[in-house]
Amino acid sequence: MKLAKWTVGLMAGMSLLALAAQADAGEVRVTVAEYSAKTGPYFEAVKKEFEAANPGITVKFEVVPWDVLLQKLTTDITAGTNADLSIIGTRWLIDFVQQDVAEPLDGYIKPDFKDRFIDTFLSPSMMEGKTYGLPIAASARAMYYNKELFEKAGIANPPATWTELQEDARKIKALGTGTFGFGLQGKEIETDVYYYYAMWSQGTEILNKDGTSGLGTPGALEAAKLYKSMIDEGLTEPGVTSNNREDVQNLFKQGKVGMMITAPFLSNQIKDEAPNLKYGVAAIPAGPTGARGTYGVTDSIIMFKNSKNKDEAWKLLDFLFTTEQRAKFTQGEGFLPVNKEEAKMDYYVNNADLAAFTALLPDARFAPVIPGWEEVAQITSDAMQKIYLGGDPEAGLKEAAAKANAVIKK
Repeated sequence: MKLAKWTVGLMAGMSLLALAAQADAGEVRVTVAEYSAKTGPYFEAVKKEFEAANPGITVKFEVVPWDVLLQKLTTDITAGTNADLSIIGTRWLIDFVQQDVAEPLDGYIKPDFKDRFIDTFLSPSMMEGKTYGLPIAASARAMYYNKELFEKAGIANPPATWTELQEDARKIKALGTGTFGFGLQGKEIETDVYYYYAMWSQGTEILNKDGTSGLGTPGALEAAKLYKSMIDEGLTEPGVTSNNREDVQNLFKQGKVGMMITAPFLSNQIKDEAPNLKYGVAAIPAGPTGARGTYGVTDSIIMFKNSKNKDEAWKLLDFLFTTEQRAKFTQGEGFLPVNKEEAKMDYYVNNADLAAFTALLPDARFAPVIPGWEEVAQITSDAMQKIYLGGDPEAGLKEAAAKANAVIKK
């Protein structure tokens, strides 16, 4: 009797294991970057729609804040517990490819699928002739300006050059109403990027033609002096190194900042949080020779090489990149379209804010696709923070260039 019970129990246990294995075989786990309060609800809706259309496949989304995403992925990959798919910053992709953890997608991609994409946004995820990711989010950067503050300060048009921006910032500061001419972030994500806007306007690139860091060039020094002079003159908000991108955006939404540079998603935030704010979007100012540049950004979704459910994961990717799903996600988060058909929608064609960003795409620069880029970006951010706090620009940039070159040569 005891043996029979044990046998029945064993068989039941084996059946449960078999069911669990079967369930795992049909489950797709996805690590999702959190862009806003709308990210989670969007992917919850995707789960319901996709599972209803694909019986036998279940989806599990884990939404992770951006500031801990890379750390989580690194930990999960090391432990072998990573999801099947994940959103990543495209600038991380080269490291994932070199570590041989990213699965090439070319075996799944058919010509009609590839044709859905705008080439500008698909190409950053392609390396050595292989496609390792798909652009889940794309944006550029432009300058937002407060029309009401401009009117009070007697400013007719947004500045075309950095010299005009400084003059306009002085006029806004002179209003004496607790407002600041130019919002400058100096903390956390994109601190280095904010500096590149001024650097690009000097005709300087992040990397020189020989592959070395551009931080040691005369143009890089002029850009650093420009920002430091604006801080010293009180043309920016106080405590620049204590303010990240979201902090400066909040000041803008509160009507306290005359000008700032950021991404398209601020327009959606203004619509939801500050609907009475009168603002405009313009090109990033040019330098003395007319040079200017915007930061082109893509985030990619990749498939991990150790995924045991690659076919099911691809079905989910195919679903996510239909025109309907792209429109829901892109418009909800406030990004630029990566899908050709989506880009033809009235939402984009008749949107003046997005048109301003789209017009800047020919001047867009993407993060260099080099090993160790995140370390180089952090070196740049650290150097700028020291300069913003009163450090010598020339000495700071010389030291940063040497550190960056040491990483690049590894």
